[in-house]
Amino acid sequence: MAVVNFIYRSAMFFSLALFSVLTCFCADAFAQDSSYRYGMGGKTGQFGQIRQQVAATGQPFRIEGHCQSACTMFLKLKNACVEPSAELLFHAGSNQKATNQMLNSYNGALRSYLVANHIMDTSSFTTISGKDIIQKFGYRACAAK
Repeated sequence: MAVVNFIYRSAMFFSLALFSVLTCFCADAFAQDSSYRYGMGGKTGQFGQIRQQVAATGQPFRIEGHCQSACTMFLKLKNACVEPSAELLFHAGSNQKATNQMLNSYNGALRSYLVANHIMDTSSFTTISGKDIIQKFGYRACAAK
């Protein structure tokens, strides 16, 4: 288990380092980043750091495809948009701190819905379509590619 955790942490560190380097030297290449490579989620603390790095670029960020768990924390980005075809999957974090980090990433309407429906009380995933995230919870839709 320790080896798996080490490999996972090393991969996340390498991803963060590579993202930082590419962002600094190739800003034009990141005209619009997306959630695609983060879709399977991960640790909320690490995603908070990634989100801060993305926010610092000021570049548009597209939430697309499958986006589960900590990936949904990108909804907090001011420059984020959501594709109507996206699927966002929500659940409780591994502990209360992680759950709160995720909840604090959402606007009031979505946060209230998730809490009222006990979605953030269980480790089971609840899927909300990008279309509903836009129409019911007020997130910005992405322009067509």
